Amino acid sequence: MIYISKDNKKSEDTKKYIGFNVSEDTKDLWQNFTSENNISTISKLIRQSVEFYIKMKPKMDFLENIDKITHGFKEPLTAIKGYSQLLIEDYKDELAWDILLKIKNIFDESIKLEKKISDAMEQLSTEEITFDVLIIDDDDSTINLLKDYFDKKGYSTKEIVKGKEALFLLKRNIPKLILLDVLLPDIDGYEVCKNIRSNLNFKDIPIFYITAVPEGEVREKIEETGANGYFIKPFDLKNFIKLNKYL
Repeated sequence: MIYISKDNKKSEDTKKYIGFNVSEDTKDLWQNFTSENNISTISKLIRQSVEFYIKMKPKMDFLENIDKITHGFKEPLTAIKGYSQLLIEDYKDELAWDILLKIKNIFDESIKLEKKISDAMEQLSTEEITFDVLIIDDDDSTINLLKDYFDKKGYSTKEIVKGKEALFLLKRNIPKLILLDVLLPDIDGYEVCKNIRSNLNFKDIPIFYITAVPEGEVREKIEETGANGYFIKPFDLKNFIKLNKYL
């Protein structure tokens, strides 16, 4: 419910008050956000949110058409990448070394640009992905093992290599369970876990460390970081049965 009332003071710059009813959960969520981000009042949060939306609306409209824009980039990029590759493969024995090196550089740069476009699309995507288990690990063999394990049990997984990417993903998708490596390329798993536990939106997701670091260290970090438990590599998959209650 929304209501608007005028200030009783007679003035050319008469202000209007806008109020609306929200659930207790929403109120708690807003209050928690204001505290975490040093915003003095919920009223200020609402004002800033509205102003931000008005300023960002043109950019949001732009993002809705991002697929068309990236498609426009990818078509010429496909030609650049493809022709440079063909030149290298078909004329490598005929071209001068310095020319071949420049063509090779064009091909390498096209690969980098292709990856940047793909990474940007992944981060800008607002589509929610449904999955049961979020696996945060940079070891391919571990990822493949866990993916196969949960696939056979009928559970879907999402695999993320970096901690910051996982935290970004959690803003849009809430899994039933998180399996988290301690040693990651950007921030360590302990920091990822503490960040998750400090956020009201997904602080209750069960988190289990999957790691090869000494068991004593992990055990000491459980209480400090708020994790639910751990599995030391190499795993005994029979121990994973305890995860069934979360799925």
